[in-house]
Amino acid sequence: MYQPAFLRSSKIVTTVTGAVAFPPKTPSLIFCYSSSSQESPSPPEQQQESSISNSKSPIGSPCRVQKLIASQSDPLLAKEIFDYASRQPNFRHSNSAYLILILKLGRAKYFSLIDDILITLKSEHYPVTPNLFTYLIKIYAESNLPDRALKTFRSMLEFNCKPLPKQLNRILELLVTHRNYLRPAFDLFKSAHKHGVLPNTKSYNIMMRAFCFNGDISIAYTLFNKMFERGVMPDVESYRILMQGLCRKSQVNRAVDLLEDMLNKGFVPDTLSYTTLLNSLCRKKKLREAYKLLCRMKVKGCNPGIVHYNTVVLGFCREGRAIDACKVLEDMPSNGCLPNLVSYRTLVGGLCDQGMFDVAKKYMELMISKGFSPHFSVSHALIKGFCNVGKVDEACGVLEELLKAGDAPHEDTWVMIVPQICAGEEMEKLGEVLNKIVKVEIKGDTRIVEAGIGLEDYLIGKTRSRPRRTKNMFDE
Repeated sequence: MYQPAFLRSSKIVTTVTGAVAFPPKTPSLIFCYSSSSQESPSPPEQQQESSISNSKSPIGSPCRVQKLIASQSDPLLAKEIFDYASRQPNFRHSNSAYLILILKLGRAKYFSLIDDILITLKSEHYPVTPNLFTYLIKIYAESNLPDRALKTFRSMLEFNCKPLPKQLNRILELLVTHRNYLRPAFDLFKSAHKHGVLPNTKSYNIMMRAFCFNGDISIAYTLFNKMFERGVMPDVESYRILMQGLCRKSQVNRAVDLLEDMLNKGFVPDTLSYTTLLNSLCRKKKLREAYKLLCRMKVKGCNPGIVHYNTVVLGFCREGRAIDACKVLEDMPSNGCLPNLVSYRTLVGGLCDQGMFDVAKKYMELMISKGFSPHFSVSHALIKGFCNVGKVDEACGVLEELLKAGDAPHEDTWVMIVPQICAGEEMEKLGEVLNKIVKVEIKGDTRIVEAGIGLEDYLIGKTRSRPRRTKNMFDE
């Protein structure tokens, strides 16, 4: 007599709430449960599904078979249990059992078996809920199978199941991630009403973003205008997507006009919208407009953050207007935003590029006092700048501040500044400065980067060649 594999297997198959018992002369399975079982009552949906069977089945209720299927880690074994129960007289699986089995098979990529289940559901006119298709589309999306997902969506009406907007959006999101499927996605978007579902704001946003990334800004703009014609209200994301697309095409003026339209319609732009516009204005060297937009943000209901300020600071420094960048930095605390590490590094670097080393030193000292560590390229640029203009004392002062803060100057910094000190005419004075620097207490984790041996030989050579002038340098 034939027995299913899950009975022939030497493994023990258990249910959640009971055990499988085999009567001596009965060829079918009987699920026996103790009357003292602590099984929790089934929810109303499962109780309703359990009543689908017209009479008691020898295999047990659909609810209990569902639990047995859910408890299996092997999807093929779960499928055998499902098939065996299906062959029993007067037995009909619950919707949850179908869903659980499809999820198991989908995660294991047994897609042909899923097709067989769908054929059975369709041939038996079994009532199917949209939830099943939602999970099925998700399975195909996770497996990167756009064709199967699209076919599943189009087959929903064959099961008398009306698609939902979230299912349409999930399909569109999957399709537009593949460049070759942008046109099929757009065709589905335009024909969605034939499937009984109308695109919503998110649907339009998905398609607009896809066309913007594809460089088709005109199509995206057309879709945006169509939203108003069809009574679909755009949201902040809709405006931001289109503004980003315009900025990528260097059409920053149109993006600013779109921002004005957005504000006139009562929308409050989010921080990312402002970041997009500020960055584009700065790159187009429209720094005056960028600064005005930065000042308007708070008035329009969006407090500027550190990213917005740093974007404008960087824009001014790139164009050689570091003094204007200083003004932006000074305005930050009064607007509830404190400069961060990037703010100071950008400003000090910009000041050094313009040769404003004294101002740069002031901001570096302020930076260090607030616990920020300057990047070695910034400190090196400042020290090099002072050395190039003959201000070795100021260069040594910067070096001293770095050592006090526990920051190790780069090797190139040491190689540059020590010869400047040793080559000076006032050797005794500069020797005192160097001695002061060397005596600074350096933390255990501070590392003077691999300049030691070369610098030691250099200094020894210099001291031997000038014994009288360098005598006091090492006396203390």
